[in-house]
Amino acid sequence: MDYRVEQLAARADVSVDTVRFYQARGLLHPPRRQGRVAWYGDDHLDRLGEIRRLQARGLSLAAVRRLLAGELDAVDEALADAVARPEPSARFTMAELAERSGIPLGLLQALSREGMLVAQRVGGEERFTNADVEAAAAGLRLLEAGLPLPEVLELARRHHEAMRDVAERAVALFDDHVRHPLRESGLPDAEAAARLVDAFTTLLPSTIALVAHHFERTLLAVAQEHIDRVGGEAELAAVERQVVENA
Repeated sequence: MDYRVEQLAARADVSVDTVRFYQARGLLHPPRRQGRVAWYGDDHLDRLGEIRRLQARGLSLAAVRRLLAGELDAVDEALADAVARPEPSARFTMAELAERSGIPLGLLQALSREGMLVAQRVGGEERFTNADVEAAAAGLRLLEAGLPLPEVLELARRHHEAMRDVAERAVALFDDHVRHPLRESGLPDAEAAARLVDAFTTLLPSTIALVAHHFERTLLAVAQEHIDRVGGEAELAAVERQVVENA
């Protein structure tokens, strides 16, 4: 069948702007032109359904475009799916996160811009979890303790930049020493994909635990060094107890 853009959008349950956006991004091939009228077909309708299906799995539009173009094979598709898979509890919008955490929406938006608050993509939209509620509440406690907001945001920005650099290096190591050897192993695609996803799901929590543990130990060490230089006797004793409890 042939559809005008409005008809195609209605059949696919998307907006006309979405159809045109996908077309501009190269996810949807151009329509057939008849004079000044653009006609779309069932192939466009099928492609819109596939795009929505892949986005619902959490894949970015860039990954969706590469999959549809055949630039990613079955092995990389499995890894992309595992990387993009949202947490089961990823269901809050930012407005709902503000309501649950008691933090003004404008402040959450500022934290998101500075990289302290990182959303997950679910169905092409940003979603947050209970863990984000707890993290946002922790940020609020910093402000309630008297830390100035501009300084907290600057700290968030610097932390985000440092963590982004570490994360990029970790991904490069995984690519060089896990993904490439598996892809070149000659294993059937299904087995290579399964091993790649298993390696990712095993190494991800290990990496998170390592980075979190190191940051906690480093923060305590720096705090103790500072108190050793400027603290009084009571402060020194309090920090010593905290170090022992977290050992």
